[in-house]
Amino acid sequence: MTPKVMIILGSGSDIKIAEKCIDKLEELKIPYDFKISSAHRTHQKVKYDVIEGTKRGIEVFIAIAGMAAHLPGVIASFTHRPVIGVPVESKLDGLDALYSCIQMPFPAPVATVGIDRGDNAAILAAQIIGTYDKDMREKIHNLRVSYKNKVYNSEKEILNKLNGEYIEKDFLKYDFDEIENNENKDFNVEPLAPEESPDIALILGSHSDMIIAKKTFSILERMKISYDLSVLSPIREPKKFKEHMIKMENSKLFIGINGLSSQVTGSIAGYNEKVVIGVPCNNELEGSDSLLSMVSMPTGAPVATVGINNGRNSVILAAEILAITDKNIETHLKEIKYKPAYF
Repeated sequence: MTPKVMIILGSGSDIKIAEKCIDKLEELKIPYDFKISSAHRTHQKVKYDVIEGTKRGIEVFIAIAGMAAHLPGVIASFTHRPVIGVPVESKLDGLDALYSCIQMPFPAPVATVGIDRGDNAAILAAQIIGTYDKDMREKIHNLRVSYKNKVYNSEKEILNKLNGEYIEKDFLKYDFDEIENNENKDFNVEPLAPEESPDIALILGSHSDMIIAKKTFSILERMKISYDLSVLSPIREPKKFKEHMIKMENSKLFIGINGLSSQVTGSIAGYNEKVVIGVPCNNELEGSDSLLSMVSMPTGAPVATVGINNGRNSVILAAEILAITDKNIETHLKEIKYKPAYF
C-alpha cells in the first residue's frame, strides 16, 4: 500500500498535534507515512524524505512545527506537491510559527491551517485527494454530516439541562433534517454541468481585492487552468452568494480573496466540501485581521491559507493540487517552481 500522505514533525515534542492528524487519516482510511525531521538539525534528511517521497507517489505533505517553523517552507522548496503547514503553539501563542508557515515567497506556497489544527490538516489532505477521488469525497461528506449532527445534538443536550425560570424551550421548534433537505429550495439556479464548470471558482469579497486577483490571471492562463471570477460578498449579497455557490458546485476547487474579517472564505467552506484556498488582503491592520480570520477555522472546514496579498501563491497551490492527476499542468508547474526567474 503506497502512502498518499507524508506527515513530517519538526520535533518529537509535537506528537500530540500529529496524533490529531493521524486519528483523522485513520478515520478516513488514507494511507500515510510518518517522519520526524528538523529543517535546521537534519536538513539532508528532510531533503531526502521529500524528494524520494515525491518520486514514490506521495501526493500531500503535512508539516508540523513550532517556533520558527521553517519546516513547511523547506519541504515546499523540494517538491511540486501540495504542502500543508500546521503551526504549533510553543512561544508567542503560536503566532511565530503561524507567520513562518504562511508568509512564503512565490512560488513556494504552504497551505496553512490554524494553530495546533492537526485534524484540519488531515481533512484538507483528504479534500485534496478528493479533487480526483469520488470515494474520498463521499467520506468527507459523511464526516461533515457527523459534525452537523454534533452541533444539532449539542443544542438538544444543553437545552435539556437548562432550568432557568424564563427560558422557553419550545420556541422555534423544528425538524433538523427538514432544514437540511430544504436548504436550496428558495434558490432558482442549477449547478453547471461538470464539463462546463471551471477548474477554479475565484471569488472576491470586494472590487478593491481585484488588485490582488489580477496577479493570478497570467499564471492561470499560462498553465491553461480554466477559472471563473466573481465579486460577491456573503454579508452584503447573501442570496447571490449562495446562488453562485450552487452554480459552481462542480468546480474542482475554490479560491477566496478578501480583506477585513474574510467572511468570503469562511462562507465558501460552509457551503462547500471541496478545497478552499484563502488569500488574506491588506485592507486594515496590515492584513493580520484577514489572515487570522481565514486560517483559524473550526474542525471540518479548513481554509488552506497563503500569505497576505499573495494571490500568485494561491494559484501555485491550486496547480499543485490539480497537477496530481493532470500531467500538462504538472509540466507548466515545474517550469514555474523550478525556474521562477523566467516568470
